[in-house]
Amino acid sequence: MITNKEVKLALKGFAMGVADIVPGVSGGTIALITGVYDELIKSISSVNKDFVQALSKLEIKKALEILNFKFLFPLGFGILFALVSMAKVMHYLMAEYSTYTWSLFFGLILSSIIFLGKGIKNISQPKNIFSIISGSLVGYAIVSLIPVQTPETSLMVFLSGCIGICAMILPGISGSFILLILGKYLYVTSALKNPFADGSLAIIIIFACGCLVGLLSFSKILNFLLSKYHNIMMCILTGFMIGSMKKIWPWKEVIEQKIVRGKIHVLQDRVIFPTEFDSQTIIAFVIMLVGFSLVFILENLNKSK
Repeated sequence: MITNKEVKLALKGFAMGVADIVPGVSGGTIALITGVYDELIKSISSVNKDFVQALSKLEIKKALEILNFKFLFPLGFGILFALVSMAKVMHYLMAEYSTYTWSLFFGLILSSIIFLGKGIKNISQPKNIFSIISGSLVGYAIVSLIPVQTPETSLMVFLSGCIGICAMILPGISGSFILLILGKYLYVTSALKNPFADGSLAIIIIFACGCLVGLLSFSKILNFLLSKYHNIMMCILTGFMIGSMKKIWPWKEVIEQKIVRGKIHVLQDRVIFPTEFDSQTIIAFVIMLVGFSLVFILENLNKSK
């Protein structure tokens, strides 16, 4: 029988999946906002020799317990369901109502940053302020990077998988955006679109191996840091979200873009402020306010329950 906890986890996973569809928004951000980030990292990092031994001995029940399957399954189901059911919807909204969509996400994440900041212990301490500023600068620097050309070697594809998957579990940083920066987005997605073309299968396998190695190794590092230095890490992760706000500001001037299989991918842009407050701009700010209010409304409902 499905429990309320499993339904809630599936809904949180659904929200993570929707965020992953939007370029520049990370599922890790939603995981942090919804309070499942710590357990997610801990669960992923639980893939160790005990898990491998249990799996090799076909001790499935033990292996699933080590993996925290009761947590990962409903969360993963929600993510996959969102990717399958909402991909076309989100792509349509981004194509036809991009300003409104960005406004909603901007408001949501802005209020989430305030909400997370309230949960940080002794946030006014110098070391915590320094951690938030450092995280903000790193996040801003990453989303401001200009794409480069990299060699199409097996090693580079492997490294792209490692780095890309690490970005996906960090709040505020999009994995697809990192692949664009590394010059491997088109190369990898072309292989995924035509897996049986000459050389495509090898690219997919190498990239998947890179993702697996990056996910398992980076999750263990994050799990260690969160368990030993939780408050500092929360400051840094909150800083990442602050720094990445530049990427989701609704009004930007495109400096450089690239069309990949009919889709426009912005490579470089700069933030601008609306000069004319027409009806579209006013609606966008109203949507932003709705998104900003939503987090606090949900939190108050949760407290009342």
